[in-house]
Amino acid sequence: MHMSMQIPFRLPGVHWTVSELTDYVRDLFENDRQMHDVAVIGELSNVSRPQSGHVYFSLKDKESTIQCVMWRSVASRLVYFPHDGDRVIVYGNVTIYPSGGRYQLYARTVESVGAGDLLLQAEILKDKLAADGLFDSDNKKILPALPVTIAIVTSPSGAAYHDMLNVINRRWPIAKVQLIPTSVQGTEAPAEIVDALNAADNVNADVILLGRGGGDVEDLAAFNSEDVVRAIFATETPIVTGIGHETDFTLADLASDLRAPTPSAAAEISTPDHNLLRQKIYSDMERISDAIAYKIQMRSLKLDEIDSMMQALSPTNAIQTARQKLNYLYSTCLSGIGNSIYRKRLTLEKFDHLLDSLGPNATLNRGYAIVTRAGTMQTISDSSAVSKGQVLDVLVEKGKFEVEVGRVISEEQS
Repeated sequence: MHMSMQIPFRLPGVHWTVSELTDYVRDLFENDRQMHDVAVIGELSNVSRPQSGHVYFSLKDKESTIQCVMWRSVASRLVYFPHDGDRVIVYGNVTIYPSGGRYQLYARTVESVGAGDLLLQAEILKDKLAADGLFDSDNKKILPALPVTIAIVTSPSGAAYHDMLNVINRRWPIAKVQLIPTSVQGTEAPAEIVDALNAADNVNADVILLGRGGGDVEDLAAFNSEDVVRAIFATETPIVTGIGHETDFTLADLASDLRAPTPSAAAEISTPDHNLLRQKIYSDMERISDAIAYKIQMRSLKLDEIDSMMQALSPTNAIQTARQKLNYLYSTCLSGIGNSIYRKRLTLEKFDHLLDSLGPNATLNRGYAIVTRAGTMQTISDSSAVSKGQVLDVLVEKGKFEVEVGRVISEEQS
């Protein structure tokens, strides 16, 4: 225990140093046995457990807050440490922290006595709103793939706004960003958030980002407001919430169309990466070009095949084939007729020679004569067919002449 410094009685007007006053007040706490072992009930908030292993937190009720610390040697023995909003009993001793000049509770153990008032109220409201269908997945709206206008509902002075803006400018710089300012904590925050949501729903935005930075349960209480939750549900524009840190969860997250763990994540979920999109477009264009070229090649081969089939089945080809066949037949016929005529001519010439050799001219050429009745072509081959004094025509090789029968000599007489 700190050895108290004895401070003499001070006359009015005599000044204290800061250290003297702090030590004096600390002595008051340490000399008061009731402060050595206290049990304080309240609601946990701002629970922090850094790498040192110590646990820092606040304990509060409706009117007051006290800072608390649990050293690593004590915290390491705990199987479970309550969360923000839990109602707990903290056992320990109270003293002054000189460097900060504030009194704080050094915790030896923490017992949970159930959910804190704020979380209990939120849980009751959650059941009510769930029964009204405000959290149903069927009511969730689909986010636009390529938002043109993005409305951000948050505090303009908070880090959340700048985080979301930086992400949007990096991923999707062509988007138009419209800030709808509102407070995000305090008694006036729920009404302001409702008004901001209604305004954002009327600026023709493609998506609304509702966000704020981290905080304790009390800081996030506005996002567990029934009015805010019903306003989110009533908007026609898709809403993405990014409220607090990844471990924070509010009723607004349940009512929104999509919940992101942080404001930056909300901006990232709501926007495409223009670099990846450009790469995808180029890749798709190349793939489509290759597919079109392949289709054209296949169709060209198919057309060639069809053309070959059409040519095979074409009337023009059939006519051309028939014409070729006709020409062949015509040529064959001409050749056959020519050959036949040639053979017939040879035969005729043969017969002609034969006739010539057997004909009267051949007889006449050999010195014989042909005797016919005068004025007729009736030949006389029998002497009995003529009479004395009858005029006959005598045909010789060169010319003819008439004779008168002087005497008829029979075959027997000759």
